[in-house]
Amino acid sequence: MPRSRLSSILAVLASAIMVVLVAACSTQSTQTPVSGTGNGILPASQVGGTVAQLPKQPVKAPPASRLAHGLAPPTNRWFSGLAFGNTPLPVFPLPLSFGLTPKGFGFGLPTVTSGSDTITAGYTPSVSVDLNAASSMITAYDDASVTIAASDTGGKVLGSTVIAEGSPLVSFTAAHNLNLRIGQPFHPAGDGVWSADIGGTTYGLRTSGSLGGDGTSLSLNAGGSAVWFAVPKDGSLASLSKFVVPVRSVSLAYSTASKQVMTELTYQTAGRKDTLIAAMPHQQKTLKASSCALGSYPSAYGSMTLCSGTNLAWSAAAITPSSSLDLAALGQAQKAELRQQLSQDVASSTVVPADSYFGGKALYRLANLLTLATQLGDNSAATTVRTRLDAALREWTDPKGCTKRSDRCFVYDATMKGVVGMTASFGSDAFNDHHFHYGYFLYAASVAAAHDPQLRRDIAPVINLLAADLATSGPSTYFPERRVFDAYAGHSWASGFSPFADGNNQESSSEAVSAWNGLALWAGVTGNASLQKEAVWMLSSEAASANAYWTGFNRSDPAYSGYGHSIVSLNWGGKRDYSTWFSAEANAKLGILLIPMSPVASYLAGDPARIATNVTAATPAGYGVQFGDYLLMYSALGGPDSAKSALVTARDLPEKFIDDANSRSYLLAWIMSH
Repeated sequence: MPRSRLSSILAVLASAIMVVLVAACSTQSTQTPVSGTGNGILPASQVGGTVAQLPKQPVKAPPASRLAHGLAPPTNRWFSGLAFGNTPLPVFPLPLSFGLTPKGFGFGLPTVTSGSDTITAGYTPSVSVDLNAASSMITAYDDASVTIAASDTGGKVLGSTVIAEGSPLVSFTAAHNLNLRIGQPFHPAGDGVWSADIGGTTYGLRTSGSLGGDGTSLSLNAGGSAVWFAVPKDGSLASLSKFVVPVRSVSLAYSTASKQVMTELTYQTAGRKDTLIAAMPHQQKTLKASSCALGSYPSAYGSMTLCSGTNLAWSAAAITPSSSLDLAALGQAQKAELRQQLSQDVASSTVVPADSYFGGKALYRLANLLTLATQLGDNSAATTVRTRLDAALREWTDPKGCTKRSDRCFVYDATMKGVVGMTASFGSDAFNDHHFHYGYFLYAASVAAAHDPQLRRDIAPVINLLAADLATSGPSTYFPERRVFDAYAGHSWASGFSPFADGNNQESSSEAVSAWNGLALWAGVTGNASLQKEAVWMLSSEAASANAYWTGFNRSDPAYSGYGHSIVSLNWGGKRDYSTWFSAEANAKLGILLIPMSPVASYLAGDPARIATNVTAATPAGYGVQFGDYLLMYSALGGPDSAKSALVTARDLPEKFIDDANSRSYLLAWIMSH
């Protein structure tokens, strides 16, 4: 996540199964996006009135874009680098890497290299295709695929290329009779298939056109296709070639149940024929597939299994949204200790900061203090906190707030189609980190609204806009669908415009999980069943991927053979880093994957030995460091002895090492309850 916090580092210190079909069609430039949810989630009819009340202005000038008219700007996507900026940047539709060139495109399997601090798998244009194009434009996208039209100097469309996450294919369809040139010679391989060995990888080509004698000149008739594909080292050209057919788009379905959530992607192909689909590590244990014995691809995220079919479906353990800790087992002495600490924390609560990140964190802190006060029967503290929290939420959710002041308010960016805090932080004006910021607001609003129906009615219009900015599903005039969440990867992307050659990225997996918890809570408080199911699906999926790729990955996978750490603190499309945007310290690299240790943070539990390894690496000199509070809370998940030790240390942890989204009373209560 591009939250360049170097300038703010001091501040940082300070239910039956229901299937919801989503995005059943590509988001075409000539029509409204289609969803199987009927009227959708947070549709224009529900949020349009409030959008109309917000000031319409960009907080930051929009970047150049390559989008067909009518497309909602695809911020925070794995392919955002193709869409925004003066020059298109490489993207990573795993297992491939892909990039646009001045006259066409290039693609290839990345070479995975594991170093002590970084796993690289960058753009590798092993195959280049010259369409003699003068420009490229995204004409459609959906939950996993993107369609890119190439045009000549006169603006005439030459053809369209489709790439998709999980697909080892690059599908090109000619708009009219066309001659194109391949940068590498392909040779006949029998049965209408051509192949080339490039950089140790075999690439295949199946086409309806004719290839010239030198194997580099391809002629296509109007409507003709060329599909390139990468062959795994442990696979065969012959076994893969029968599944090579142009991919058109990808549709999504998901379901939620008491114990698991299910994700299913359907790859729409020409003639509805089976195709090739690669599964990532987080999908493989629960994969619902008939055939996955076609080989495997290396990737920065681990070995990918190659399957055939039209569907990729997998499950994750369901997480129940929560806004409170279970204090039932606490003894009277513990509760008395918490009441005493609570009174100090309530007295020390300060003014809510002006920007949407630190402001949101302050609201979250107040919400947890309110919940603790209520649970502990401290009516005086509860009244004090409720008054502060309600007043702050009313200020932030005044639709016309930004006409009166320059902070603690939101505007609507009609060009980029999103809600932005007037006082930006960490690039939120460039649509960075919206889920991190708004997750705190959604959580706090849920807690406060549960105590006060009138407050719920008053703040709901603007809080619903924050929810819509992240989680709109179906036709919408105002927002893209699920702005940040990547169904295939199972996690979110934090960079809005993604101006990076390594693709998009996300750092704070924990704040992403917390965001969907807040969203689910808000949906519950407001009785929005469809939004709640979507939020639980994203919450559960994000938590599973957070464990799979940030804090609990399988270290025996070859991708980690040269990697020197037990966590990855910053994941990109084309690399993975043991680093952060704001600190070189080990405590920060783990702490950013824990913040804010919400009531659902038990998803981080698992192997006590792994937790101990992660914590030991982050605390060589003890817990008197940034995020020391969260590191203690995480260590408590390692077992009863670890929790007892953490509690002793937490009591005396200097106040400056307690994060501004946290309080000592919540810190102690969290450890006691675990």
